[in-house]
Amino acid sequence: MARFFIHDGTSARELDVEAFCTLSPPPRFSWVHMDGRTDDVAKTEARIATIPDAARSAMMASETRPRCTIFADGALVNLRGLGEQLANDGDPLVSIRLWAEKGRVVSLSYRRLDILNAVIEEMLSGRLADPGDLITAVAIHITDALDPVIADLGDALDNIESHLDEEGAVSTRRHVAKIRAAAISFRRFIAPQRAAMERLMTAQVSWLEADDRLHVQEAADRCARMAEELEAVRERSALAHEALTDLRAEHMNRQALLLAIVALIFLPLTFLTGLLGMNVNGIPYAHEPWAFWGVIAVCTIIAGAIGAWFAVTNWLQR
Repeated sequence: MARFFIHDGTSARELDVEAFCTLSPPPRFSWVHMDGRTDDVAKTEARIATIPDAARSAMMASETRPRCTIFADGALVNLRGLGEQLANDGDPLVSIRLWAEKGRVVSLSYRRLDILNAVIEEMLSGRLADPGDLITAVAIHITDALDPVIADLGDALDNIESHLDEEGAVSTRRHVAKIRAAAISFRRFIAPQRAAMERLMTAQVSWLEADDRLHVQEAADRCARMAEELEAVRERSALAHEALTDLRAEHMNRQALLLAIVALIFLPLTFLTGLLGMNVNGIPYAHEPWAFWGVIAVCTIIAGAIGAWFAVTNWLQR
């Protein structure tokens, strides 16, 4: 459900919708956060704020990408952070849409955002006293949460690269493919998020103070670093996948070579035993008591000679 917060210049508190709508005079700073899954967003927005039609449509869109659009002295800022994952939604990051103007922020999300409770705690503690404080808090909390997740992708790939071998190549290839897919999914939102923060940092709006711009710049720089790390993970994953594929092909070739050597050893023996096993008269020594052991000895000598030849010519090491 929608939550309503105000800061009167000295302290902050949370109100219900009726108390919020009847406040007089208006508070120094207010923040309304709506949950698109449970709130009647259009009705709530009509009661609490006057947002430009274009910004309202963008806020309520089902699909969003990180962006920052300036409307006179207001700004629409869409950001993405870690949050609730749905089975029917493949996006790894949850969007939060914020309309900011002097003295007021209206935000909307359709899935639970992990950093929301931390931002609310800062608001109620009185540390967020204007729209710039709130937006920079959201941006910094998002980058703080994303940083270790992206670092873990790189660490997992480091571990795979340091233990590349033929054992478990199939399962390792699957792990590498998952890491690469995650890196691509994250980078799809991290790169435009950096551009959105940089645009906000340079926005000519009265409510964004100098220290807010510095904090937004810091968040943008961290997004740039994460985007570079994700690009590196994507490229390294492709190389690791190719290396594992080559190892698997080499292993299969070695097994095929071994089977070929065994087949070549037994090929003349099969011919000899097949020839002597024909049910016709005239086979030499067919009635001699030592004939069976003689055939065994000849087969052993032939197999040993062929095996020795393979060993001398280094076929087993190819």
